[in-house]
Amino acid sequence: MAENCFHCGQDVLKERVSFDEKIFCCIGCKSVYEILNVNDLGNFYELNKRSGIRPDGENISQFDYLDTPEIFGKVTDFSEGNTSLVTLKIPVIHCSSCIWLLESLQSLNKDINYSQVNFTRKTVQISFNHKELKLSELAKFLTNLGYKPVINLETAEKKEESYDKTLLIKWAIAGFAFGNGMFFSYPEYAAEVMGTSDFWFDKYKNLFRFIMFLLATPVVFYSASDYFKSAWFGLKNKIVNIDVPIVLGIIMLYGRSIYEVLTNYGAGYFDTLCGLLFFMLMGKLFQKRTYSALSYDRDYKLFYPIAVTKVDFKGKQENILLSELKIGDRIMVRNQEIIPVDAILISGEGNIDNSFITGESASIPKVAGDKIFAGGKQVGSALELEVIKTVNQSYLTQLWNKEAFKKHETGLDTLTNHISKYFTFVILGITLFSGIYWIQEDFEKMFQVVAAILIIACPCALALSAPFTFGHVMRILGRNKFYVKDTLTIEKISKIDTLVFDKTGTITHQKKADIKFEGAEIQDFDLKNIKSLIKNSNHPLSKALYDFLEIEDGYFPVENFKEIPGKGYEASVRGTVYKIGSATLVGQESKNLETAVYIGKSDGFLGKYIFKNEYRENLKSLFKKLYGYKIHILSGDNSSEENMLKTMIPKMEGMAFNQSPEDKLNYIKELQDKNQKVAMLGDGLNDAGALKQSNIGIAVADDTNSFTPSSDVIMSGEKVVDLNKYLQFSKDAMTIVKMTFAISLFYNVIGVSFAVAGYVSPLFAAILMPISSITVVAFTSAATWYRSTKYFRINR
Repeated sequence: MAENCFHCGQDVLKERVSFDEKIFCCIGCKSVYEILNVNDLGNFYELNKRSGIRPDGENISQFDYLDTPEIFGKVTDFSEGNTSLVTLKIPVIHCSSCIWLLESLQSLNKDINYSQVNFTRKTVQISFNHKELKLSELAKFLTNLGYKPVINLETAEKKEESYDKTLLIKWAIAGFAFGNGMFFSYPEYAAEVMGTSDFWFDKYKNLFRFIMFLLATPVVFYSASDYFKSAWFGLKNKIVNIDVPIVLGIIMLYGRSIYEVLTNYGAGYFDTLCGLLFFMLMGKLFQKRTYSALSYDRDYKLFYPIAVTKVDFKGKQENILLSELKIGDRIMVRNQEIIPVDAILISGEGNIDNSFITGESASIPKVAGDKIFAGGKQVGSALELEVIKTVNQSYLTQLWNKEAFKKHETGLDTLTNHISKYFTFVILGITLFSGIYWIQEDFEKMFQVVAAILIIACPCALALSAPFTFGHVMRILGRNKFYVKDTLTIEKISKIDTLVFDKTGTITHQKKADIKFEGAEIQDFDLKNIKSLIKNSNHPLSKALYDFLEIEDGYFPVENFKEIPGKGYEASVRGTVYKIGSATLVGQESKNLETAVYIGKSDGFLGKYIFKNEYRENLKSLFKKLYGYKIHILSGDNSSEENMLKTMIPKMEGMAFNQSPEDKLNYIKELQDKNQKVAMLGDGLNDAGALKQSNIGIAVADDTNSFTPSSDVIMSGEKVVDLNKYLQFSKDAMTIVKMTFAISLFYNVIGVSFAVAGYVSPLFAAILMPISSITVVAFTSAATWYRSTKYFRINR
């Protein structure tokens, strides 16, 4: 009896390696087993029996070329300091244990920071220390684990994957077999209906049946292969998925047809089986096209409300959309802003935090002439950069959806999976009892009844309803400048019961304010230096003050820029040290309840700019419409405008002033501890901690590069007053999803009822499947469009 390798499950043929009372087929499998167990990853074998892949120990030096600087630069996504990111194609990823192992690489090798698998694309992104672990060594390491990466010219050039036509080919083969099968089966059906016998047909009927068998066989084993694979992988992982009953129906029809032909009992159901798979694959093709359309619709992220400050050679600034940047343009990036494109540093002291890309918070110093990657965050004075690559918005999207910034999420998607799982068991139960009944009544009809139930009950429309509805909703919200991170975010928005607003820059205009100066007249020399310094900050008060200072634009180099969280910043301009921010920062006392920016100089206090914030229009009306929510206001300023806010929001639950970024985060956490679902609205990076902590983080952006992976939504500042519309539309989306669930279940209940009674053939059941999906898609498209007209002006 042949022995099987404990790791990969293959037969032990060439060599037999015994270790730890287990048998392995080669040294490579034994080595992988040792690596897993030394690093306490033995659960790999519990997750999926025989899930390992035999390591290929031959020609292991084939990856040495990856260490060539030119090749390394093309293959890697990012490389700076000690950290590099690379995305590798690994075709053998096939199940949950593969994902589990590949996302545990940091436990196997100390020089790997993290790894993340994209199962649908069969890729793994790995962050590693390239000083200690060469790229070639990483590729060899993966190969020894049994996951050999595929690296070729196409992957090196990061070309977009071409459209996979495999499903289309399978559908075409099923259609060809169905059409021809009907042609060859027609004489026998006609003879049966007419009740007559034909000499010519009787002579060749076995040949026709054999031809129908030949036509149906590739349809079953090739066209339907995805159903078999899905059902098998599910059962291997102890999951009964929606493809299990479909596979049972296919096997039953195919086996019964072969039996009838061999015993000369009849012609079987080969033509019906081909038609069944033809219509099922049509539904699958329709579903795939639908998901592709949804993916295409998400290209709305090209229109993020993110603007960058473009600088011409005379120093004049202009805010433009990120999508309008061109190679050669010069842009300004301020303190705490994310660098939106790959660029060369022209001037300024670069101190780049790449934590959004690598997950590590270490900062990298940069000098003029250095390359800076998109996604890095400047910590310090403003930089002037020259764009060297056009905007790769999909890369920023990747950052936004990065695993490190995901929150613990449960919701409708999980509910859908649970419904599908129990739905499958219910259908299998109905099928069993129906089969027992019909085997006593009509043995031949039992096969048709069982096959019809298994096919008609496939919950494809059920699985399609939620993503398609939310996909439409995301597109409509995006067109109205409310950019949602993913479909699950819409469901979470519908459950929100508490709204927390940051005051400055969120419910107030960032650039509109009544500003008065109090103090001795500031000399022209100092004013120019101060304007150069505040140009480096992205705080709303700094931006308002920059526009207020009516002095000739000039930019002097800023040195030793230092930000003090919650207080302000200081730096040296033309040899003089300035401090700009709160009263405590410059050694003063705030005597009055006022919003003010204090200016300090190395030799004393210069004065303060007093702000009277200008609130966004129609806020009072907005808060009246939000009567069903608990409203809270947070501010880093003092309580000078408390009375005004109480007048504006009479039913406010709470207010807090003089809040540091950490205070805001803790405030959100305290509300969540009371089982409240909290949405936080803040002005981007300044409130990143609170945005991430909240159930829904909404970054409000006017004309600043306030992109932050910590947020779930980015909305235009001008749309804050329409917040109630977005919240209500998200609730309506949930109602539409539940209605589509009801439609899908209605199809299944009616269809299964007729199938159990024996009134539905397997072929009709296969036709009904795509019809139900088309109905769901048509309904949700019409319903979401109709509901959106209540809140938004729809531009067709």
